[in-house]
Amino acid sequence: MPGLRALLRPTLPRRLFGALVLAFGLVAAALLALDYAEFKHDMATHPGVQTLADHLGATLADTDEPRDAALVTQASAQMLNRMRRESGQLPGTVEFQLQDANGQTVFATPGATTVRPGTHWTAEARRGPWRLVIAEPRVSDTTVLGWFGRELAGYLLLAFPLVLLPLWIAVRRGLQPLQQLTHTVSVREAHDLSPLGLTPRHDELRTLASAFDALLDRLRQQRDRERAFVQDAAHELRTPMAVVAAQAHLLAHAGSAPERERAATALNAALQRAAHLSRQLLTLATLDETRSGGTDEVDLTDLVEQTLAQLAPQAQALGLDLSLDAPPSLRVRLPRAAFETVLLNLLDNALRYVPAGGRVAVTLEAGRHTLCLRVEDDGPGIPPADREAAFERFWRGATGAEVAGTGLGLAIVRRAALRLGGGVRITDGLDGRGCGLVVSWPKAH
Repeated sequence: MPGLRALLRPTLPRRLFGALVLAFGLVAAALLALDYAEFKHDMATHPGVQTLADHLGATLADTDEPRDAALVTQASAQMLNRMRRESGQLPGTVEFQLQDANGQTVFATPGATTVRPGTHWTAEARRGPWRLVIAEPRVSDTTVLGWFGRELAGYLLLAFPLVLLPLWIAVRRGLQPLQQLTHTVSVREAHDLSPLGLTPRHDELRTLASAFDALLDRLRQQRDRERAFVQDAAHELRTPMAVVAAQAHLLAHAGSAPERERAATALNAALQRAAHLSRQLLTLATLDETRSGGTDEVDLTDLVEQTLAQLAPQAQALGLDLSLDAPPSLRVRLPRAAFETVLLNLLDNALRYVPAGGRVAVTLEAGRHTLCLRVEDDGPGIPPADREAAFERFWRGATGAEVAGTGLGLAIVRRAALRLGGGVRITDGLDGRGCGLVVSWPKAH
């Protein structure tokens, strides 16, 4: 059984052989049908027995004596039926009947009187004083198809190896580059993401090798980004951890209540920064690893209103004015977690960087095919030259160097926007000042 399974396992040569056998079968069927249709047409319009009757009638036209006409007809019948018996292919006996001008039978074979139209092909010839009728037994369709099939089989068996051999050689030679490509990939180390270095002659394999090299290049870039991410994360975590250790030491050795209070406050701030950074890293890692997710039906207006209501005390404490411009209701289907990640990170950035007395405006827009979320402020903003870099991990602009943060907020927003199927861009903020973050994505249908 294992040997049989191996034999039946699909391979290109076996598929080629099967396709060739199928093609020959279809050609044979088409030729057989064509020959059969031509045979039926010929027998219906001018059967072979009619030709025989015409020739024999022409011979009898010059014969006046009934005896001579009967002898000629009898000799023709005996010779034809002997040839049929010797061939062994044609069934039955051809029946002859010869009549004179008065309708008297001059000669008839024994079965001539039992001939019926449905069982024989009949032909009649009138030449001179004679009326000749010849009836040949009909051949079944199965017999006719057998004749044509045997004739075709010889030609097809001769043609099959002549067609198969060149195709087999072409496939075997054509598969050699593919086998080389397979070997090159199979012996490669798991950490080796360098290009394959193969340029096959065939266009199809050249395209496959190019696609594989492109995949390796993307994997190489992904690996480099992950390494950089790990290094940056380790560097960013090192600072709050060092502060935690230092303040814990000071707290443990503080000699007075004010010293302990200062150390505890600094320790708490360092722990909060470390916790915030850890949450940001986990969020970013989740967005990077998750390819797709389910969607929920959400009223975006209601969701944004609830989020702003939760942040209102913090904004009031910072002296910021929060506003919302949105339709009364905006029900859509989308990945809710991704949208909430976008909204919370944009608002968190605005509350961190906009100074007291500033404004933060949130806008929801629904177009015919797209949805859009805008978060604009009148804070320090991001210079146009730095706007693309602002989406890189751990990027901190010069204007926000004094503000506590991780530099991951906008990187998270970009990844979450991709999860929504859209993108994010930075524009000028309110009244031509500050910063505007615009996230747009297509509507789900």
